[in-house]
Amino acid sequence: MKLLTKVPFLTFVVLCLFSCSTDSIDDKADAIEMNLVTPQAKKIEVEILELINNHRLSLGLNPLNDMTIVKSVAYNHTDYMVDNNVVSHDNFFTRSNYLKENIGAKKVSENVAYGYTSAQSVVNAWMRSEGHKANIEGDFSNFDVSAEKNEEGKWYYTNIFIKK
Repeated sequence: MKLLTKVPFLTFVVLCLFSCSTDSIDDKADAIEMNLVTPQAKKIEVEILELINNHRLSLGLNPLNDMTIVKSVAYNHTDYMVDNNVVSHDNFFTRSNYLKENIGAKKVSENVAYGYTSAQSVVNAWMRSEGHKANIEGDFSNFDVSAEKNEEGKWYYTNIFIKK
């Protein structure tokens, strides 16, 4: 993130609006405690998962299966972003390790976003980004997503992909 402070403000804004991460990133942030909650799926979340799987199927890729524990970890991070009013991959290393240790994930990746008002708009934004698109089209077996609104009604998203 030190490099981020050296790029123009516009680049910073673009990165904050949507970002992705893979388990190759060695996040040195303080570890977070995984007090996992699994909220009921929202319509927008179901739509995001369907749009991603429809895209994968159109390319001849396997559809991804949703997974409760992945949703719980995604929700935990989305809740963190809402509480801290930040779009980030903070503590990604902790989330990745948790999924590897608890469900045997071999690979973990995530996309995050902020401010998009529909499933189609957030998926379109991710598809316009090489890194996000690579996650969506990647060699994964499971995924899930969390979408939560802050007090001002702005959406925050965390979409986690795993390979078992």
